[in-house]
Amino acid sequence: MAQFYADEDFPFPVVERLRLLGHDVLTTLQAGRTNQGLADPDQLAFARSLGRAILTRNRQDFIRLHTQSTQHAGIISITDDPDFDGQAGRIDQAIASHASLDGRHIRVNRTNP
Repeated sequence: MAQFYADEDFPFPVVERLRLLGHDVLTTLQAGRTNQGLADPDQLAFARSLGRAILTRNRQDFIRLHTQSTQHAGIISITDDPDFDGQAGRIDQAIASHASLDGRHIRVNRTNP
């Protein structure tokens, strides 16, 4: 299973469901990094220092960061979706085929109703 670092904007219900699926998810709160106004490159560097792929809803900024450098432990970016169970399942499915998330940017989109 994967090791993730959930960015401050990532929905906690999805974190909980990913944990139920067996993933190791560290939140910004657990890491003592909330409400500090940390820039996205700093968050990505922190995740990389821990060997964790970052989970984020901040798609555009992380697409840009990935384009600038693939020297990270992985980026999983999501769209807003009130179906937290479905979203966690789609993340789990999206990463299942990858032996490593290093240097990868995986986009997980909301399904069409």
